[in-house]
Order: sequence, then C-alpha cells, then structure tokens
Amino acid sequence: MRRIIMAMPMDEAWPNAPERAAETSVLPLFAWLSSSYPVGCYAYSHTLEWAVEAGDVFNEETLVTWLTDLLTLGVGRNDAILLSHAYRAVEAGNSTALEATNELALALSPSAELYLETSQQGRSFLDATLAAWPSPRLLSLEGDVAFPVAIGMAAAAHAISLPVTSEAYLFGLVQTLVSAAIRLAPIGQTTGIRVTASLARTVQQVARQALVLSLDDIGGSTFRADLGSFHHENQYTRLFRS
Repeated sequence: MRRIIMAMPMDEAWPNAPERAAETSVLPLFAWLSSSYPVGCYAYSHTLEWAVEAGDVFNEETLVTWLTDLLTLGVGRNDAILLSHAYRAVEAGNSTALEATNELALALSPSAELYLETSQQGRSFLDATLAAWPSPRLLSLEGDVAFPVAIGMAAAAHAISLPVTSEAYLFGLVQTLVSAAIRLAPIGQTTGIRVTASLARTVQQVARQALVLSLDDIGGSTFRADLGSFHHENQYTRLFRS
C-alpha cells in the first residue's frame, strides 16, 4: 500500500524557520575567521618572527612544538577561556561581566606588542561585524577590545555554538601562525598544511577543556615566547608587528 505524505509549508511546520536557521548557522564563522576579514591578522606573528630569528623554530618539528606550547600552556588556552566567558556574558545580557572579562583579557598581554595584537584585531573585528553582521543582542564595548572577547561576543549574539566557535577560533589562530611561518621561510606550504592538520586534535582538546574553566584558571608558562615579544621590537628586520 502506498503512503501519501502531505508536505506542510515550512513556515507552518517550523514557525520562523528561516530566522532560526540563520541564528544557528556557522556560516558567519567562515567569514569572521577568514584571512580576508579586515582585522589585520596577517600583520602579527605572536613572537614567532623572533623565535625564528633566535633559532627556536627552524623546521616542522620545532614549529609543531612551539605552537603546541602556545595552545596548551599560553595564549591558546587563555584565549579559549576568555572567549567562553565573553560568550556567556553576552548570552546572559550581563554587560558588567563582559567588561570585566575584556579588561582582564587586555591586562594579560605580556608586552605592548602583544597588547596591540589583540586589541587592534579585536576592535577591527567588532567594528566590521557591527557593520556587516549586526545583531540587537551584540552588546557594545567602547575602547580597546581583546580579540577572543570580540569573537565570543559576536558568536553569542548570533547564537552560534560555543564549542564550535572555540574550536574555530583556535584553529584560525593555528592557521594564522602557520601562514606566518611560511612567510618567514623555515617551512614550505605543504609542510605548513601538515603542521596545521597535526594540531587539529590539540585544538579540540584545548577548546573542550576551556568550556568548564573559570577566569581564575587562566595562566601560562610560555615565558620564552612572552619575553621574546620584548626582543622583537628591537629586531633589525621585521615583517610582523609582533
């Protein structure tokens, strides 16, 4: 016996379906974390330029080690925690918590160069997103904004999954630094792709762990990278601003 299934119009079956689909789409992340998004990420190497000149990073193995430490012991882990708290502050409409998270994120910058890296990208990202991807849920922040805070704000305002956002942000950080390494010439493009792929599991682990951590859990032990940011400003030849 044949069954006849009567199709119900989408707007009757799922009220406001287009709006709900737009709210939960991850498409904005592809734009926000693209190298073409106007945040100036190409201008920063997060001390990688100094690490190459100092001889700490000179091949695939040393690059993987350097980036793994940044992800698990330094900026990656901390940024994921800050992103999560910014996300939840916007989700709850708590501007006080958002401002406190942003102030802490900026204060954690070890040097003027790394402060500029996060604040310039954060402010540029937020301004571009407010212009192209506006949302009434996107709380405003005046002045400097840390990059992970800005990403968390936008994702929450557009109801994009926090775990997905955190993984995407960290993977974008890896891709940015690998791109810098390719331009600094210790590795080629094929090697760079291999490095990026090899760090995917680490990205997932760090993002997952950060979801349940508090702001008190923030900390780091990437002392050589942090101190290297001070030496970077005195390098004779520089391609990057950090």
